[in-house]
Amino acid sequence: MIYCVEDDDSIRELVVYTLESTGLKAYGFPEGSSFMEALASETPELVLLDIMLPGEDGMELLKKLKSSNKTKDIPVIMVTAKGTEYDKVIGLDSGADDYVTKPFGMMELVSRIKAVLRRSGRSSREEEMENGGVRLNIKRHEVTVDGKPVALTLKEFELLERLMRNKNIVLTRDQLLGDIWGYDFDGETRTVDVHIRTLRQKLGDKGDLIETVRGVGYRIGGTA
Repeated sequence: MIYCVEDDDSIRELVVYTLESTGLKAYGFPEGSSFMEALASETPELVLLDIMLPGEDGMELLKKLKSSNKTKDIPVIMVTAKGTEYDKVIGLDSGADDYVTKPFGMMELVSRIKAVLRRSGRSSREEEMENGGVRLNIKRHEVTVDGKPVALTLKEFELLERLMRNKNIVLTRDQLLGDIWGYDFDGETRTVDVHIRTLRQKLGDKGDLIETVRGVGYRIGGTA
């Protein structure tokens, strides 16, 4: 379980949705008091903690977590609009495991979470997926088609990973745009179409696994 403490409803909901759609359980809290109450009944694997919160801010909550024997070993990623070196140093010196500055891409956040979970020994995430001859290795960031390596850009790799984690589920262009390019991305959904087209070309005959759902978005079919 990943706890996300974020007072911006749209960001919190998008983060929770993204984490759950990539195979992680997640729950969001708009402020610190409800988050601290939930800790009494369930200890999460990791906490995403915004600094600017109503009531107790993220730094105060971080100090509480690290001062308790029950919660001191929970990995914490600070999430904030602040980006100065001073804020980062204070957060990391107070016990945070990583620091993400808004605006951020959803897949970047997922990658950060996976990295912290691996370092903390809490990761149980699937590191390799295979579908219809397309094999994707998360840890090594490699893709092969029928055993032959395929070179993808970062965004193409993230698109393929997102689709493979949600096999046979239609993902809208807006979902893919928000997850991979970030919720504040100023571009158009055509960006997704262009990257899907180049991804299909690089996958060769297996590019047909990526199906267009007209007027909605994309999904990946095939067999595991």
